[in-house]
Amino acid sequence: MKTYHNLILASALLLTSFTALSQNTQGTKSLVDEGVALYDKGDYNGAMEKYNAALKINPNDLRADYEMAYTLETLRKGLDAVPYLEKILQSNDSKYETYQLLGTIYDENGQPEKAIEAYRAGIKEKPDFALLHMNLGITLMGQKKYPEAEAEYTEALKLDPTHASNHRLYGLNAYKQSKRADALLAWCNFLLLEPQSQRSAEGVVYVKNILTYGIKKGDKKNININISSSDLGSVNLMMQMAVVASTIDKKNLSAVDSLALQLTSVFQVIGEQADKIDSPFFGSFYAKYFKKLAESGNMPAFAHYITMSAYKDENLAWFKDHEKDLNNLEAWTKDTKRDF
Repeated sequence: MKTYHNLILASALLLTSFTALSQNTQGTKSLVDEGVALYDKGDYNGAMEKYNAALKINPNDLRADYEMAYTLETLRKGLDAVPYLEKILQSNDSKYETYQLLGTIYDENGQPEKAIEAYRAGIKEKPDFALLHMNLGITLMGQKKYPEAEAEYTEALKLDPTHASNHRLYGLNAYKQSKRADALLAWCNFLLLEPQSQRSAEGVVYVKNILTYGIKKGDKKNININISSSDLGSVNLMMQMAVVASTIDKKNLSAVDSLALQLTSVFQVIGEQADKIDSPFFGSFYAKYFKKLAESGNMPAFAHYITMSAYKDENLAWFKDHEKDLNNLEAWTKDTKRDF
């Protein structure tokens, strides 16, 4: 597992391989293994030649069928992959990975209802496979079925709380529902896991936009908050007020220092409402967790860490002088457990 120090220096792309199908028979295993090796090198045509050779020897080699389908999907020829996957679905082998790939293909080719059906079939077989829940959430969000999508992202996060993409998707889905407090904490969690990537830069923008939503500076002594009727009495309004209160009397703060103060105040305010929030999962999983962070003394390091993509040079210089703070933040995240 990469430490926070490693992540500051480089980001990593994690690839998942699916291998639940039966092992090859009739001497085809080596051919499929060679195909996978060629795929990993980017030689997709060479890989498909190996899979075809395996299928000529053994037409029932389901692993060759799956790898062929996976390669065709990589080449954006997903519909050509469907017959290979349907063949697997007619077998007695484990099918959840096949449903996962089939759902992805249908979604990418404008057939969301078929995608949803495939994902749900996969979840029925293996309800603890987080990726199925996450991808079902993506399809549902694309259909603007936001509450249903939230339910799937929630299940995925329960199964794998360290999956950065799922936090990002939860945040996007919450933002589309005007659940700004929910979105803020999900984006912060995403940035804690993935602080410097192109997606991280997007995340920092979301965090800033959420914190400044409806807040406009008037004269030197006044700051105005524009609110909607739906925000009255909600955690969204309390969050906006906390942002203003945390920095209204502070001058000459850097962007990161200002962010640290704002987030500290906001995390405390949202955390205090944790048991009153409509979503028990959000209240326990996000709100209580970040309230603990706000009270841990690690907020300066946290603010510098999650904004690596936006203020890289400033943050690297800060961490050079505050290595102990970085170590304390890393230790806190390792030792602090979540509730849900």
